[in-house]
Amino acid sequence: MLKRTSPSRGPGSPEVTGFYEKDSGSIQYVAADPQTRKAALIDIVQDLDPASARTSMDSAEEVLRFVEQRDYAVEWILDTHPHADHLMAAHWLKEKTGAPMAIGEKVHAVAELWRDLYHMPDAFDPDACFDRLFAESETFSLGSLEGRVMFTPGHTLATITYVIGDAAFVNDTFMHVDFGSARADFPGGSSRQLYQSLQDILSLPDETRLFVGHDYGTDEREEPAWEATVAEHRRRNAHIGTEIEDAAHDEDAFINLRDTRDKKLGLPDRMLIALQVNLRGGRLPEPEADGNRYFRIPANRL
Repeated sequence: MLKRTSPSRGPGSPEVTGFYEKDSGSIQYVAADPQTRKAALIDIVQDLDPASARTSMDSAEEVLRFVEQRDYAVEWILDTHPHADHLMAAHWLKEKTGAPMAIGEKVHAVAELWRDLYHMPDAFDPDACFDRLFAESETFSLGSLEGRVMFTPGHTLATITYVIGDAAFVNDTFMHVDFGSARADFPGGSSRQLYQSLQDILSLPDETRLFVGHDYGTDEREEPAWEATVAEHRRRNAHIGTEIEDAAHDEDAFINLRDTRDKKLGLPDRMLIALQVNLRGGRLPEPEADGNRYFRIPANRL
């Protein structure tokens, strides 16, 4: 698995290593405080073969091997939202490390929406499945570093950004600068909310490193990329950059651009499996009478 490390810039700045999971285009992160060697695992993937519905922890195991090699102590297992394009590894990671699992408190609204879509009125209890449900502007510690939670909806109802020192993990809001922004057409999504979230992120200091949740390359760039600064996104982001001639330079133009693009996109092939796992913090459904686990797939709902 491809990985790259963004070094700490000094006191108050985490070292960030990204791991690229090719099948879903996901980037998983280890954010570490060099001073205390405490680390947070962010948006780590539980692997899934959609054709066979077979899961594994190969990607998460590789991340943990890296953590052990660096002699890091895992302090947090963080997810930015209930992902639609990959399964969370959070529960498995908690079993391996003992670290608490966290996500944003708006996951309650996503759980309510998907209880209806799956026709599972008693399913999904975020309070029981996660150790910490972060509120807007809530803070937390990563070793000697301070972390802060930003509510950045649009891609989903519950999407949050973790700001740790001079690094911000912006999930599925921004894509890399040459790709633009993430889709906003999933249940509960909103291109108008996404635009406001992008502006909120761009209000961070210019030198803040933004780490995105996915990359799929471009016609000009085959290698995945996932890091750029606030200043770089403000100037050169393909969808809203001030220096990009055909970018959307106001809210209405962005909404039109985003909605037009989203109408051409199909749903991720992992989505209907992923939500019923991720709303359980990465746990598969409970075994049924025969000892096997089964996914529930709604027909003709989406």
